[in-house]
Amino acid sequence: MSFSSLLGSSLPSSHPLVPYGWDADWEAEFAPYAEQGLLPGRVVRVDRGLCDVTTPAGTVRADTEFVVPRDPMKVVCTGDWVAVDPEGSDPRYVRTLLPRRTAFVRSTSSKRSEGQVLATNVDHVVICVSLAVELDLGRIERFLALAMSSSSGEALLHKSALSWESGAQPVVVLTKADLVPDAATLAYLVQDVENTAPGVPVLAVSAMGGDGLDVLVAVVGGGTSVLLGQSGAGKSTLANALLGEDVMDVRATRDADGKGRHTTTTRNLLALPTGGVLIDTPGLRGVGLWDAETGVGQVFSEIEELATRCRFHDCAHENEPGCAVLAAIASGELGERRLDSYRKLIRENQRIVAKTDARLRSEIRKEWKRRGAEGKAAMEAKKGRWM
Repeated sequence: MSFSSLLGSSLPSSHPLVPYGWDADWEAEFAPYAEQGLLPGRVVRVDRGLCDVTTPAGTVRADTEFVVPRDPMKVVCTGDWVAVDPEGSDPRYVRTLLPRRTAFVRSTSSKRSEGQVLATNVDHVVICVSLAVELDLGRIERFLALAMSSSSGEALLHKSALSWESGAQPVVVLTKADLVPDAATLAYLVQDVENTAPGVPVLAVSAMGGDGLDVLVAVVGGGTSVLLGQSGAGKSTLANALLGEDVMDVRATRDADGKGRHTTTTRNLLALPTGGVLIDTPGLRGVGLWDAETGVGQVFSEIEELATRCRFHDCAHENEPGCAVLAAIASGELGERRLDSYRKLIRENQRIVAKTDARLRSEIRKEWKRRGAEGKAAMEAKKGRWM
């Protein structure tokens, strides 16, 4: 009897894959492979060409040899839904990937234009930021720009109510809130991050004391959530708190800088007892943008809105007359740090895109030449006044 015939026309909540996010839409996507006798499953871990896949028959180990593409963006990743060989096959192979709804991607450290997929089919991107150290607002903006950017070439379904371009709802979680000395200071830190992340929920959570966990449980209870953040941000401790048991290895906090020692080395997908699915990830040393123009625009929406009032449509917000952005800086409506961060991320994203876009490379070179000529002319004018 085929898998689809076992399900019938409806999807019973008791089916073993429902806790991992299986629904009627995935069932419909899988139907052609069910007819071939293959099993559906969700990738819970990938390790050197092999992966652990949760199927209706349990978790199996499968080889990814048949789905090794030339495009690094389409390698098997934690969170993928796949079709695997049925029981009795030895060895077992992943035969195909089902189309991804969402993908969270960063650029690699390679000089080539390559992206690294960190997690797929994600509904919530939980950005973990430790309160044990000084807040790095620029890094939060960088994570948000990635979370809000379209990072999959395939159709993105089930977008959140806020319609983030990646299809995933970002949430900033300030971990280790128990280390903040008083409620007033904690409220100030939360407000600071809220100003940095307009429209994004910001939660202060103590995994050790349980403060704020109930709100986070409600957020991640619907769909799949990925935990992202630097090493020592408290992701594994938070994952254990959400799971209700010590599944992820956690080491003691260093006295020198208040950071937890890095322990997670692979991306792991786990079903939460209260509902929803969690993907824990290793700490990220670098967070390179990947085709994040839309995300940057959403993170800095107030700058984008101000720019519409500039006298010139191609205003660079540097020294042009009639610049509404610079006027906002002068009046105190917009902070210098915020504008500097915006410029930095825009330039970085342009460099990434230009690696594969000849037209954009040409435009960037022209802009450099124009600015160089303006600088030279200004120097010549100064020399003329001095003579």
